[in-house]
Amino acid sequence: MTSAPEHRTARTAATGRPPVVDASTWQAARDELLVREKAHTRAGDALAADRRRLPMVEVDGGAEVVGPDGPVPLLDLFAGRDELVVYRHMWHDGAPHQGQCEGCTVSAWGVEDAAVYLHAAGVSLAVVTTGPWDEVAPFVAFMGYAQPWYSVRETPAPLGEEMGSFACFLRDGDRAFLTYTVTGRGVEVANPVFALLDMTPYGRREAWQDVPDGWPQGHEACWYWRTDADGRAGWGEDTRPTPQWTRPGATPVETLGRHGHHH
Repeated sequence: MTSAPEHRTARTAATGRPPVVDASTWQAARDELLVREKAHTRAGDALAADRRRLPMVEVDGGAEVVGPDGPVPLLDLFAGRDELVVYRHMWHDGAPHQGQCEGCTVSAWGVEDAAVYLHAAGVSLAVVTTGPWDEVAPFVAFMGYAQPWYSVRETPAPLGEEMGSFACFLRDGDRAFLTYTVTGRGVEVANPVFALLDMTPYGRREAWQDVPDGWPQGHEACWYWRTDADGRAGWGEDTRPTPQWTRPGATPVETLGRHGHHH
């Protein structure tokens, strides 16, 4: 967790440009990069194969989480399927909707439409958070999430630990097993915006990127995860996590009550 960056604008003038070449020169450079991209894809496939071969650890399938119907066991989150992906969402107690974790909002928003494909592949999806259910329920309603959410405030590890992460589980009858977890930049798989920005000339416009001299520089990581009502990136009192502006009733006037942190 780090301090929230100061206000920035997405409309900073760009000073650098890729060199201008003819079409055949561009195609040759593109073909050369494609060789490396394919190698990167194959390396990712090899990692996924190793991931499938990880051992697993048994967890308590009866461990209770709290949802709209009250306490239910972990096994219920599988919804009759054999596999389960859980996103573990950070929570700021007592904060209004616009004061909840920006990074987790980005991730949870990104996986919302993925559930239909996961279900088709025999995998259930759920979101858990350490927030008390009486706070979580109105947030879920405000965001319009269709996927199941649960409070794990009193739930032991692995569900009730390391928020801002994914955890994968396998079910064997009435037994449940943890097979994989990932956090940090590993949760970028939840939202295609990162990969799309990485395809653009200026990328994410974040200071850590390796860019040529003259390219736009200087934004903090995550600088576009909050915006104001006009879509300007920033972290002022009139901003919300960016996806929230799509929700009915989202206004900049609600008392923010943020904790001065982002994921």
